[in-house]
Amino acid sequence: MTIPFDIVGFDLDGTLLDTSRDLGAALNHALGTIGRPAVPYEDVRNLIGGGSGLMLRRALALTGGDQGIEFEALRQVLVGHYGENIAHYTALFPGGEAMLDALAAMGIKLAVVTNKPHHLAVKLFDALGLSSRFATIIGGGTWPLKPDPQALHAMVAQCGGGRAAYVGDTTFDTGAAKAAGLPCVAVSFGFVDAPLDQLGADAVIGHFDELVPALRRL
Repeated sequence: MTIPFDIVGFDLDGTLLDTSRDLGAALNHALGTIGRPAVPYEDVRNLIGGGSGLMLRRALALTGGDQGIEFEALRQVLVGHYGENIAHYTALFPGGEAMLDALAAMGIKLAVVTNKPHHLAVKLFDALGLSSRFATIIGGGTWPLKPDPQALHAMVAQCGGGRAAYVGDTTFDTGAAKAAGLPCVAVSFGFVDAPLDQLGADAVIGHFDELVPALRRL
């Protein structure tokens, strides 16, 4: 049995991939260069979402503020370290591979729309051997960042049109989907930035085993 969509798009960080340990290592490397304490791993997950700049600003707020900090230079330190150490710990969330296989077997076009810089998104999927699974990968710098909907409109266009749904984990994702007029599924295991009942998703799942049934109900 298929689902009523031609395209299913995914956010990257905290949705398809658990990138928290690699992002946390890069973040703490950057903080260390200015003498700030490391953010404990269990707290890093709460800082992710909205791009590297927002993650860094949240971390600076936790560790002493951003007064006197050359912010963009520090962000480049973070991004540079991350790019060189992008896939030491990152992996699909449980059930991700089987879920992607199931959607592909239905003839669904798969796509990624992420606020992660485009070259890093492509590098990460290449490193994990996942790039060939997606009809398009749209990263930050190509279109305005989510929750702006333009990247989701581009996703549909680049996949040849048709009915699309989007899967994410934060209000950046649900906001972009709503603005683009796409139904959205949120994953509760990601870097969720609001109570689940306030994310604004059309459905919430706790494991990728639940995604196909959730899409079928939309």
